[in-house]
Amino acid sequence: MRNVLAASAILAFSAAAYAQEPIKLRVAGNLLATGLIQQNKEQPFFENLAKKSGLPLDVDYKPMDVVGIKDAEGLRVLKSGLFDIVTLRVAQVSRDEPFLLGADLVGLNPNYHVARKVVDAYREAFDKRLQERFNGKLLAIWPFGPQVVFCNATIGGLADLKGKKVRVYDQSLAKFIEQIGGIPVSISFGETQQSLQRGVVDCAITGPSSANSAGWPEVTTHFMPIGFQIALNAYAMNLNSWKKLTPEQQSKLTAAFNDLESETWAYSKELFDDAARCNVGKEPCTTVKKFKMTEVPVKEADLKMVQNAIAAVSLPAWSEVCNKSFLGCSDTWKKLVGPIAGVK
Repeated sequence: MRNVLAASAILAFSAAAYAQEPIKLRVAGNLLATGLIQQNKEQPFFENLAKKSGLPLDVDYKPMDVVGIKDAEGLRVLKSGLFDIVTLRVAQVSRDEPFLLGADLVGLNPNYHVARKVVDAYREAFDKRLQERFNGKLLAIWPFGPQVVFCNATIGGLADLKGKKVRVYDQSLAKFIEQIGGIPVSISFGETQQSLQRGVVDCAITGPSSANSAGWPEVTTHFMPIGFQIALNAYAMNLNSWKKLTPEQQSKLTAAFNDLESETWAYSKELFDDAARCNVGKEPCTTVKKFKMTEVPVKEADLKMVQNAIAAVSLPAWSEVCNKSFLGCSDTWKKLVGPIAGVK
């Protein structure tokens, strides 16, 4: 009897010790160049995730550019299991999985309010696709903010992009720029500032805060705050790593990411509004550097051009590509997002 009790005690001690074994998580985060969301939300979140979630985590967080990963490789890195959690810049990874871009086609997300509706409607299908094709579990989705245009040449509206070389980051945006007469040029975010400086491109599109942090206003003169897309970003966990967690641990991790998602949506809006002022020398300007760019007023015709893009350009072009890799892709989109976009 004594031996049985001793054995039980050893087993109980071993189980307790095992329960306290740290869960190691390797995280591939956003590019350092993307700016304040990465610095002030993402990195602190992962560095404090053990405390935040109440889980015995040992998190090794590294921005993608620090470990030599390109943002377009996010889905491949997720599937490989090289990292447990990977940030997915949705537009950039959409060449590997076009369905994900359906949540951020040009003209679909004119503001944060609409974008939130779209993301919530698309979330479940987005997660399912990640699980089926890339062995990944969706943890959160948030926006960098409306993607706007910077030019190193005088423009008075979108019509003036005709004939100009414009930096784009996905096929939906490329098709739109082509339609209005511009010349789309695909360049990574990290190489764009130098490309603007050298005249490789005349204009470039990204968020006002990221552009400010990356020094775009130093090499451009005109800023037009019209949103083409809202630049969604997702966090996903390799399914093998996810399944190693108990249901209780999964629940705690999910709750932590839900909080991060809500906080980042709010912070993204704050940064967008502030950086839009800072870029053109207006006050208050508290989050990034102040510049004196020329603000190009957004006319009704410009807004209409972007709004019409969803039915005229971005949805048809995207559907053609997506339906080839995912049977019923556009039908799924119309069912989930069509009512929000006013598309049948």
